Amino acid sequence: MGAVIAAVETVDLRFPTSRDLAGSDAMNEAPDYSAAYVVLHSDSDSGPEGHGFTFTIGRGNELAVAAAAAIGRRAVGWEVAEVVGDLGGFSRWLQADSQLRWLGPAKGVVQLGLAAVVNAAWDLAGKVAGQPVWRLLADMDPQQIVDLVDWRYLRDVLTPAAARDLLDARVPGRAARTATLEAEGYPAYTTSAGWLGYDDATLERLCREAVDAGWESVKLKVGADLAHDVRRCAIAREVLGPRRRLMIDANQTLGVEDALRWMEALAPFDIHWFEEPTSPDDVLAHAAIARAIAPTRVATGEHAHNAVMFKQFLAAGAMGVCQLDATRPGGVDEAVAVLLLAAAHDVPVCPHAGGVGLCELVQHLAMFDYVAVGASREERMVEYVDHLHEHFVDPVRLVGTSYRAPERPGYSAEILPETRRAYAFPDGPVWARTPP
Repeated sequence: MGAVIAAVETVDLRFPTSRDLAGSDAMNEAPDYSAAYVVLHSDSDSGPEGHGFTFTIGRGNELAVAAAAAIGRRAVGWEVAEVVGDLGGFSRWLQADSQLRWLGPAKGVVQLGLAAVVNAAWDLAGKVAGQPVWRLLADMDPQQIVDLVDWRYLRDVLTPAAARDLLDARVPGRAARTATLEAEGYPAYTTSAGWLGYDDATLERLCREAVDAGWESVKLKVGADLAHDVRRCAIAREVLGPRRRLMIDANQTLGVEDALRWMEALAPFDIHWFEEPTSPDDVLAHAAIARAIAPTRVATGEHAHNAVMFKQFLAAGAMGVCQLDATRPGGVDEAVAVLLLAAAHDVPVCPHAGGVGLCELVQHLAMFDYVAVGASREERMVEYVDHLHEHFVDPVRLVGTSYRAPERPGYSAEILPETRRAYAFPDGPVWARTPP
């Protein structure tokens, strides 16, 4: 018998980003970026560990940690070779607890906990294979990719056979796209200038710094006060000039009528996309807004909790830009399903990465999408925020304003041991010095 998963460790990690309002938006005024962190330990002293997490913004992170621990218990006793040899089957096994399923299914904190454990399994698989996860996925043959997906609720919109055909058609260009990716990286945009809690002077300064650094696309948070947003967009557009992209993000705060009023007022600033204009679950509202503001696209998906939600948004024409999150759906396997659905509907994927560690994870998904699924970088960008990367063993690296392809085996998910000790909540030194 080979090495087995002997223990699943969970850690409640929180970073006090509310101190300087990094991450602030109209819905979340003072977030503390947090991770429900999982480590899959094998019984082999020399074997790799699998590290994964899901993202929250502070209070309540303990619930996601508890969900990850409950789900992770089902992983104990699995042979490492079995896990990495059938990652789709492993994910489906984790979800098959009939009692835990009642708390979802496939939504809420149970889904967040599942994502943490599944992401840890993929990190383990990458380390066992000696490959970064994007490359591990991109080297799979089309049938292996199709087999990762749970197709039960998706076949009415995309069949496994159609997905296989789509992937087969991309195979001839894989090597060339991989070479391009490794030479040039993957395009990014920045949100770091546009947090809602920043004053006008800070916004102007950060926009100028973004221009000086070469950023071609900048996103601003909006949705709390229309007059305030008009003033801020005017400042940003003046600094960015007419050529660079300006996107806005209301973070779910508006109803349909208010969203249309916001867009009418901000349209003179040449808005590239309007992100999360309303409730993240409201397919009909997003579809209505999309029709009304075209050709400006509606971008959404960071709060879509499973592939079924993406199926509905895409089929209804309610999602012009797919903002897949790496930790809200059930981990890498479900992310693959979303990438296939988006490609089948010819909708560009621009993953959400506004949170601790999300840049590290979503770069793998976007790069796999480019090589093997969507096969394009046109209208595709990965969000980038410039904080908390120093806490990772394999942090994101930029080439200019593009993500450099990760080379280290795994999912880039591993947080430094000293960070895990210092930021553990509530007893780590950071929180002992500054209680919440």
